[in-house]
Amino acid sequence: MCETVRRPGSYGGRVRDPAVSRYAAGELSPARRAADLRRLRSERFDVLVIGGGVTGAGAALDAASRGLKVALVEARDLASGTSSRSSKLIHGGLRYLEQFEVNLVHEALTERGLLATRLAPHLVRPVPILIPLPGGHSPAELPARAWRRLYYGAGVAAYDAFAGLFGGGRGMPMHRHLSRDGARHLFPSLRPEVVAGAVRYYDGQVDDARLVVTLARTAASLGATVVTSARAVGILRQAREVTGVRVRDLEGTGSSEFEVHARTVIAATGVWSDDITTMLGEVGVRPGLRVRASKGVHVVVPRSAITGDAGLILRTATSVLFVLPWGGHWIIGTTDTDWQLNRDHPAASARDIEYLLEQVNTVLDRPLSTSDIEGVYAGLRPLLSGEADSTSKLSREHAVVEPMLGLMLVAGGKYTTYRVMAADVVDRAARRLGVPRPSRTDQLPLLGADGYAAMWRDRADLARRHGVQVGVLEHLLERYGTLATQLLALIQAEPRLANPLAGAPEYLAAEVAYAALAEGALHLDDVLTRRTRISFETVHRGTESAGHAAEIMGEVLGWNEETRAREVEHYLARVEAERQSQKMPDDATADAARLGAPDVRGAAT
Repeated sequence: MCETVRRPGSYGGRVRDPAVSRYAAGELSPARRAADLRRLRSERFDVLVIGGGVTGAGAALDAASRGLKVALVEARDLASGTSSRSSKLIHGGLRYLEQFEVNLVHEALTERGLLATRLAPHLVRPVPILIPLPGGHSPAELPARAWRRLYYGAGVAAYDAFAGLFGGGRGMPMHRHLSRDGARHLFPSLRPEVVAGAVRYYDGQVDDARLVVTLARTAASLGATVVTSARAVGILRQAREVTGVRVRDLEGTGSSEFEVHARTVIAATGVWSDDITTMLGEVGVRPGLRVRASKGVHVVVPRSAITGDAGLILRTATSVLFVLPWGGHWIIGTTDTDWQLNRDHPAASARDIEYLLEQVNTVLDRPLSTSDIEGVYAGLRPLLSGEADSTSKLSREHAVVEPMLGLMLVAGGKYTTYRVMAADVVDRAARRLGVPRPSRTDQLPLLGADGYAAMWRDRADLARRHGVQVGVLEHLLERYGTLATQLLALIQAEPRLANPLAGAPEYLAAEVAYAALAEGALHLDDVLTRRTRISFETVHRGTESAGHAAEIMGEVLGWNEETRAREVEHYLARVEAERQSQKMPDDATADAARLGAPDVRGAAT
């Protein structure tokens, strides 16, 4: 697939064979994983990235785009932690303006514009959001209403100004003021007595897990080695210098632990940064920063439960609450509470769910209840928490530290600014390697972005030529961009893959096959939870889709009947454990219930 070439200077680059297309070179296939495992065992890399979330995948892409020889290892699946459990927004953080974090907002809005217009227009698109203006309707309350409109209007105007008032680089329409009738026309489910008007603005919406997979595949298309189910279990060093890590292949049998050698190691492990801290402690080193985990819970309800053509952002006593349209659903979240329990599988409790319903019901004309809920997901946000008060201010920003020569830690930040975080840490690695090339990822479209606008414009003709409905092609284009042609080719070769997946008619069987063939999916959970979002978009949470999906994946990955049955059994147990945890009154009991289902990774071993 690729060949190794030696570039001028003291580093080795790996670029794809010119005879191989960028799309083919970016396929994370079973054969590619086997080849990449061999490379991990036998070669020395310029940069080894630990962590397959948005920052780790972004760092691997940044380093590979500079011509460096790059490897990425991830203990579970791409985006299996925080990066698949967000509010699905690419945004500047409107509320940060109130805290005068102007630089952070401007940086995030710049990244939003890049993603929506150049880097990933097939994955990031505008979503309208209303800021309801509360207030009574008596003449005595008119001054207060006018002040609130002025206050919120000024904030949104500043938000637009930081994004750039003119030009195609914004990627989002401008804000607009609405009267009470205008707000309720756009969002009829708003209770008339709690809204005196609204301001409508736009942010970007994204399938967070799909963006991470696309980042990793784009890095692979540039020659990066990408291996999931590969857990870093120890640090290799010579004197005070890090020279690599020990890795355990969770899919392997027998002697599955081996050494990976690298000139620099980047740890982008988010809320798992304490694992690196533990490894450093074994060699007597303190990392210089600590990461605190904050739990964010979201609930998902059907689109029919709320009538509206825009999202909402609501102020709560502690933070803000989003109500966001998501296809045929609404996503409502999030909570913000400390979490000190199991980090692999954070659990939502009945208290979390009750809080979200209570908050959103203050503005809805038909209150939601637990019977309306289709799905629930919980994630952990990594917040920087310094050992002294002087560093606690970093909580909403990111930091890069080098606790040992050759080891860089990057932590904190926002999903939206992953590219800036990646560039910052790779800049530091590049200086160590003597590679003066700056980051160019702001000019590098992700796989599926090239030619997307033209393909979307001609989608009716393309659908006709491939014999599929226009709606089906639109669905594929919005998830895969121009890579949609690869799924159409799968369907042409195997027409039964054009059928909907059992229990999830919004998805095609071809998407499950493609996830295993090209997107690095190794387990049923990878497909139902991250390559698709069936686990929280259906009332059955994927249990009715598991058998069909396991059959399709099994054909690609060579599963026998025993393996298929084990995958389905593990998935059903996970769903049941999550359901039980969501009935528990607090974090401790919810965590205990969730841990009743073992992790499928390493189960075969």
